[in-house]
Amino acid sequence: MDADSLYYSMELVAGSGQILSVEQRTALQISLVILQKNYKFNRVLFWGKILGLKVDYFIAQGRGEDELEDRKSLYSFNCTDWFLLPAVTDHMINEVSMAVKGRFVGDPSYVYEQLEIRKKGEGDDPEEEEIVHKVNEEHRLAVTVHQIDEEASVAPRGAFMKNPHGLVQINRSFVGLSQSEAGKLDNFLHFSKPKNLKKKSILEMGELNPAFDFLDVLNDDIPKGSWSLQFECASRVCVLRSLLWLGLTFYHVPMTPQHGYIYFGHGTKNLDLPFML
Repeated sequence: MDADSLYYSMELVAGSGQILSVEQRTALQISLVILQKNYKFNRVLFWGKILGLKVDYFIAQGRGEDELEDRKSLYSFNCTDWFLLPAVTDHMINEVSMAVKGRFVGDPSYVYEQLEIRKKGEGDDPEEEEIVHKVNEEHRLAVTVHQIDEEASVAPRGAFMKNPHGLVQINRSFVGLSQSEAGKLDNFLHFSKPKNLKKKSILEMGELNPAFDFLDVLNDDIPKGSWSLQFECASRVCVLRSLLWLGLTFYHVPMTPQHGYIYFGHGTKNLDLPFML
């Protein structure tokens, strides 16, 4: 959610139990402005909080000229001092998937270790090779934020547009979805690189507007039923909750440009979701 409307936005998602203390809100309101100036971001978002066994990680995200590509994530323990997370690579994602299990500890320097035994050779007596996978928690944090953004970040259709130069930017003409449009999952998009768009037929692609329909639709998610859509606050606010990443909440106030998402959780994916639906 945008740092400029933090107080207002936090009230809209309070029904999910996602709250901050007065001290935390005040610290964020000040430090995020300084963060934007120091890193020369176009805007800064408060991304959420990942809960640790010792302490929690507060996450902020800076956006550059391209809202989709120019993103940097930072973390803090006190909502005042911020540290830049490393860029995520495929190798880092593989290492985290191999070595990490359980809850976040709350220590960026903590090292996870996982022993893997590989068999070499053929026959009845193959040799065994022990491989130890190691990854620190800071890398795990970076990968987790990246994965949640890839799989659960949301934007209403029309809130962002792709200009003729290919840059994804805020659509200043967006005035919000109508009440009826906000009740349909087809009008909400994944704010991440599209994966299903190329699979659409030529007939389906012909009905899309390339300036607005360049992202995947939530309704195409597998398994079906990965999202819960509700109207709250006397039907003034449309709220989407991810059942894959429990703790991810998106909000949109129909007929206004107000929208955003926030994550408060343990940073673990709900792998049991297909069996729960």
